[in-house]
Amino acid sequence: MTQKMGLKLLPVLLVATGSRLLVAQSSPQVAASRPTDDAALCARSLVDPGDTARLHRVFAKAHRGGTVTVGVIGGSITQGASATTPERRYGDLVAAWWRQRFPKAEIRFVNAGIGATGSNYGALRVRRDLLDRQPDFIVVEYAVNDPNTRESAESLEGLLRQVLRAPGQPAVVLLFTMHRDGGNAQEWQSKVGRHYRLPMLSFRDALWPEIQTGRMKWEDVEADAVHPNDRGHAYVARLIRDYLSNVLRSPSAESRPASVAERLPPPLISDLFEHVALYESDTLKPVSNEGWTYNPQNHRWQTDKPGSIIEFEVDGSVVLAMHWVIRGPMGRARVTVDGGAPKELEGWFDQTWGGYHQANEIARGLTPGKHRIRFEALAEKHPQSTGFEFGIFGLGTAGS
Repeated sequence: MTQKMGLKLLPVLLVATGSRLLVAQSSPQVAASRPTDDAALCARSLVDPGDTARLHRVFAKAHRGGTVTVGVIGGSITQGASATTPERRYGDLVAAWWRQRFPKAEIRFVNAGIGATGSNYGALRVRRDLLDRQPDFIVVEYAVNDPNTRESAESLEGLLRQVLRAPGQPAVVLLFTMHRDGGNAQEWQSKVGRHYRLPMLSFRDALWPEIQTGRMKWEDVEADAVHPNDRGHAYVARLIRDYLSNVLRSPSAESRPASVAERLPPPLISDLFEHVALYESDTLKPVSNEGWTYNPQNHRWQTDKPGSIIEFEVDGSVVLAMHWVIRGPMGRARVTVDGGAPKELEGWFDQTWGGYHQANEIARGLTPGKHRIRFEALAEKHPQSTGFEFGIFGLGTAGS
């Protein structure tokens, strides 16, 4: 996926003054052209205002001086890649808005972004990394890590259904960022968002026309092919803050009947990824093992010997495998489920910025009950690799 550049966390720099966001000049930036005014950009970013009942209830809680937890989940953009400091990530800037608007409330912030990961892995870990913190307001960002396909929209739907069913009924905003060519997964993700009447904001819709017309350069807001720089993070936060401010000024929806999102309609695609299990390496116990060892330092089952075989058992109708990918002495593994058609997993890739967890769906449509997952290290490897290492981080199941 394009977001494979995401594990690096580079430095960010933004200053909030009132309702405007300014770029601090101590960070080197390409001189920016004069874009369309912020109000027009914010209006253009609004894909759908969604149902605001949940959000009004969070505002009411904050007005009363309660504890409000703001959470974000996504890939490296959310994690903060290319932000010069954590405070300049878009999520931190949004949390700062909540603190500014609700000084009596205790505002907590949870950043559940992990670089180079998509909504499939997000659905597996959202309870552990975010929902267990009892968030009240969540931004979900997977528009550049997920391909624009029905299959990826299915895992996003499962993640959202988990969030919307959480006991605290958190308010949710979908955020759509962009690749250098202006592409993203907004087409399919917005279908899911509309099905659940979620607010949706598009960084792409706001800024891509500026870049196309030359009123703004890509380098004004982006550090590379996908990661916003300080100014880009500021724009993302500005769009979210503007939306929140507008809802805050609108009539309260607290007295309205339960929203569609609260009643949860039948799935648009499926609810498979609403019911998940995550088996990470430290809890993943092999049922047979020839040549693999568990490394507690890097949390992987690993081998560098072709022919090594390890097997696990899991329960679910969809199975995903998470393995380590990096430019290094990495090899390949063949994986089968219940002796079915094999799939080959590659541990080497051509980027130099670092490594990441890759999640791959390896089987679906399985019958209820236990299924045996078999990994075999192969003697074949990428021509540029100098070794045969392969590392397994864990397994995940959907439809559990």
